[in-house]
Amino acid sequence: MRMAGITRRGMLAGTAAALALPALPRPAGAAAATLDFGELYGTVSVLGLTFSDKVKGFAGQEVAMRGFMAPPLKAEADFFVLTEIPMSICPFCSSDADWPDNIVVVYLDRAQTFEQANALIEVRGRLEVGSWTDPATGFVSLLRLVRASFRKA
Repeated sequence: MRMAGITRRGMLAGTAAALALPALPRPAGAAAATLDFGELYGTVSVLGLTFSDKVKGFAGQEVAMRGFMAPPLKAEADFFVLTEIPMSICPFCSSDADWPDNIVVVYLDRAQTFEQANALIEVRGRLEVGSWTDPATGFVSLLRLVRASFRKA
């Protein structure tokens, strides 16, 4: 049905847009959203990685992820790399162009002693999205969980 230059489809789309509400921040103590490694990137190509809509939507929010702790550089530190599968070597890269699509850097509140690399863990922290170079180590990351904690899964 067409009325004075307005189509029914256009009117419905306009009404839906007007009714759409912005995402509200999670209340304190609310359960963290879960994020899986397969949901991190929208595309992986020779041109690089693009973040998924889910990652973009969760940027700045608390999320929970499960994975494996890559072997740390030292026994006690305030960061580690969470990997999709157990790894025998540290996966840090020299640039974000080489960044693997199945790791996330985790920054803890304080230095801790780490779990064995083959133990499944759950990590909770605030998701940071985008290329960043750690000023203390020089390591580059595309995705980070900050102010994070972990436990055996």
